[in-house]
Amino acid sequence: MVRKETAMRLPPQHRGLEVKIPSFFRCPISLDVMRSPVSLCTGVTYDRASIQRWLDSGNTTCPATMLPLPSTDLVPNLTLRSLIAHWAASAATCCSPTAAGGASAASSLRTASPASLVRQVAASGADPSPALRELAAYLSDDDVDDFEKNALVGAGRAAETVASVLRRKGEEEASVEGAEAATRVLAAIVASDGIDDANKKRVAAGLAADAPAAAASLARVMRGGSGLEARVAAVRLAEFLLANAAEEARAAAAAAESSDLVAELIRLIGPVDEKGTLDGKAVEAGLSCLAAICRSRRAARGEMVRLGAVPAAVRALRATADPGASAKALRVLESAVGCAEGRAALCEGAEEAVQAVVGKMMKAGRDGAEAAVAVLWAVCHRYRDRRAADAAAAAEGGLTRLLVVVQSGCSPAARQMALELLKMYRVNAKSCLAGYDSKTTHIMPF
Repeated sequence: MVRKETAMRLPPQHRGLEVKIPSFFRCPISLDVMRSPVSLCTGVTYDRASIQRWLDSGNTTCPATMLPLPSTDLVPNLTLRSLIAHWAASAATCCSPTAAGGASAASSLRTASPASLVRQVAASGADPSPALRELAAYLSDDDVDDFEKNALVGAGRAAETVASVLRRKGEEEASVEGAEAATRVLAAIVASDGIDDANKKRVAAGLAADAPAAAASLARVMRGGSGLEARVAAVRLAEFLLANAAEEARAAAAAAESSDLVAELIRLIGPVDEKGTLDGKAVEAGLSCLAAICRSRRAARGEMVRLGAVPAAVRALRATADPGASAKALRVLESAVGCAEGRAALCEGAEEAVQAVVGKMMKAGRDGAEAAVAVLWAVCHRYRDRRAADAAAAAEGGLTRLLVVVQSGCSPAARQMALELLKMYRVNAKSCLAGYDSKTTHIMPF
């Protein structure tokens, strides 16, 4: 099959600047040149933004072939992306009004600018904030080719240089504005689909070089950042550090045991105004990071409980309707009840806390349901707290939910815990379940 080339139509006076675009460089959906080409399982390549919008709209077929999609995974087409990048560079050189020399100068100026910004950040004694803000804008710009971004982060050592700003201590410690600007740069690297995983790991390695100092800087951004967006970016970066510093146990432990960091995370999932309103995005980010701390460092749970993680998680559990956030709140509570202080904190407000756990048992996915069962089992069965047991027995729908968990495809451990919890509900003389709250009429065979 011969591929035809299409040309951009220009007025006669500009016909010399006409650019011929190979048809396979165009996205089948938008018909524009693809910036981030990705392939579906059908083998058809689309621009990432266009196909993502198609999938997010609820479509389950390939737009070009209309075949059903057994998988919606998007695989970067690196070969095509490289061809488009080379074509764009040659087209810019050939069609520039100032000829090739002018185009080369403009291109070198464009690529040198980010590198010079990195050098400004590395310079001692100067405020890095202006250069960092420009770097954040550059890395967040969809018009900048991903190859250039990767070159800057990798060979240009932008990740390590910017991470060093968050590690500065003493007289060289960056201001809150500088730490926030550095956080935005690193968050842009971590969140970008076009940045290679190897380059993203450079961010974690740069922060892990002095995890306590990095955690302290991120806590300062959470506490004094210019807005909620900056605080959430700091939380995401802290979670990325915890997730990717697993091989470096000391770094993960230092970050997890930072009291300032944990305190700010708990504050983030709290009310944002006098009316007690919770911000969904902040709550989800804070709970996700707290859950990551629980996974990476069990020894940190006592400090989390002391700083108020239990009532904060219960409050978020009652307020949120997001299944993902609910599951993370339940995981935080599961970790908290693993220590005596955590069980005491939960049982102190047992009526409210247990009802919240029971209420979200079937609304937080399988992971959340198993975490809810583990929380109830710890306080009601293993440690037999009377307040918690009474609250669980009185909770509306508790028995029904436990029965559903037992009959579902949960793990053997969760099923065993649910069976042991069912013993809390008394059975009357006719073998009718006293706590069963459905409207079904049961006809006994005797």
